[in-house]
Amino acid sequence: MKWVWLTLGWFFFALGVIGIFLPLLPTTPFLILTALCFSRGSATLHRWLLAQPHFGQTLRDWETNGVVRPKAKRAATLAISLLFSLTLGFVQVALWIKAVVAAIGVGVLIFIWTRPSQPNASQKFSSNSPQNEPPK
Repeated sequence: MKWVWLTLGWFFFALGVIGIFLPLLPTTPFLILTALCFSRGSATLHRWLLAQPHFGQTLRDWETNGVVRPKAKRAATLAISLLFSLTLGFVQVALWIKAVVAAIGVGVLIFIWTRPSQPNASQKFSSNSPQNEPPK
């Protein structure tokens, strides 16, 4: 079963990397799925993913506390607003397709902005992970 999790993890990782360059393919959800798969398939790969300088902290925040930091919320809002606006404004498709795209964009933004921005006091030190231990 380990190889299935690893295969899925690398597949989602590849989609996440591709999503950096393709505007309508989201990066973060695929990296979250990568973290989930690696956590079940390889502790070493999971640690490696969470240690990455560009997205490791974001994944650790989500994994340990379900938190999306304000900086990430602003970046996601800007990217989604810009890319979805370009799509809605310049792509020639049926109006119902534009309505679906707009609804998806609004739904994603609502989801992002309703996530906590900071771990609440009961979450801060509830995880067994070292980054969440209180200072000694």
